[in-house]
Amino acid sequence: MPVVNFVCVFLVSVVMFNSRVSSEPVEDKQALLAFISGIRHADRVKWNSSTSACDWFGVQCDANRSFVYTLRLPGAALIGSIPPNTIGRLNRLRVLSLRANRLSGEIPADFSNLTQLRSLYLQGNEFTGPFPPSVTRLTRLTRLDLSSNNFTGPIPLGVNSLTQLTGLFLQNNKFSGSLPSIDSDGLNDFNVSNNNLKGSIPDSLSKFPESSFAGNIGLCGGPLRPCNPFPPSPSPTEPIPPTTSGQSSKGLPTGAIIAIAVGSAIVALLLLLFLIICLRKWKRKSPRRQKAIPSTTHAGPEEEAGTSSSKDDITGGSTEIERMMNNKLVFFKGGVYSFDLEDLMRASAEMLGKGSTGTSYRVVLAVGTTVAVKRLKDVAVSKREFVMKMGMLGKIMHENVVPLRAFYYSDEEKLLVYDYMHGGSLFALLH
Repeated sequence: MPVVNFVCVFLVSVVMFNSRVSSEPVEDKQALLAFISGIRHADRVKWNSSTSACDWFGVQCDANRSFVYTLRLPGAALIGSIPPNTIGRLNRLRVLSLRANRLSGEIPADFSNLTQLRSLYLQGNEFTGPFPPSVTRLTRLTRLDLSSNNFTGPIPLGVNSLTQLTGLFLQNNKFSGSLPSIDSDGLNDFNVSNNNLKGSIPDSLSKFPESSFAGNIGLCGGPLRPCNPFPPSPSPTEPIPPTTSGQSSKGLPTGAIIAIAVGSAIVALLLLLFLIICLRKWKRKSPRRQKAIPSTTHAGPEEEAGTSSSKDDITGGSTEIERMMNNKLVFFKGGVYSFDLEDLMRASAEMLGKGSTGTSYRVVLAVGTTVAVKRLKDVAVSKREFVMKMGMLGKIMHENVVPLRAFYYSDEEKLLVYDYMHGGSLFALLH
């Protein structure tokens, strides 16, 4: 009886040993053969159907040789698109590495069947199309590398479903749009550099270094430049003190942008003409040839002006010159403003920009009125000539030209006061 039991145990052991030796992942083998037969590859990838798939180049099976555990074919000269219904059938695969080949096309949708996958390395190929939606279903992934391909479109928020990720590499592609707020609690490595991303970097990703976002000229915030920098401040000698308060501009229709562009061009030409005339007269004029300021009788109602204190008409006599010598802010009639130079100097201001003729400011007066003030520079003219030329500019009334409401002259400062246009600057709208 004991001999019979020993024989039975021996026979069972032999059967189990032979079964283990002859075990073969038949379905996985067929899937691999379908894959390699549908794609060009290097000579060293010689998979023979007469041998076990577990012994093939780049293939590793589990301990029982019952399924393919790992498929690694880096730099194997794989060329073409991955045939559908091939690799996607390896539903117990843990590691897939096809990096540094010439694979192209989109990632097959059946990659979503690789639910046991832990690591996916597809970098250094020529894949195209959007971020593969099938990959966002592989919730057990810990390493995902899609870098150095030609993927386009946005990075989907579905990446957050990959809760086990410790490394996400998407650099050197053509991803666009804004960067989603990715849960980075478990992320140790992250890179989206050299894409076409724009907008602000989410706070959840700001912990990564600048190199993780470099090469995306539209990105800001986090380790990169601030998204809303404070406007540059004028020098301490500026007559109008700047503040850090700003006002965001709303978009304007195309017609309004064109109107602003035309109006700005007209004003620029008039100022240029004014400067040329002033320079020529400065060289050749004599005291006997200086012209008086045009009187309101000849200039018309558009050219009439008054000071902020008296609002009297500008005339061509010595009274007006004497008034100008008192350094008053001179208003044109027909305006709606009632403030004086002291109010203007005490008001809060924000620099809008600098041009060839001077610096422009947005000025908010204590009464709530908002105006635009341009501070001229390098204008060497007499007070008489300056007032005369301002009278010429003040009579220009056109729907596409911002009207000149007031001006100020002294030896040190020359200021022009305009209506403030809430649509923003022409430069900001065009760029």
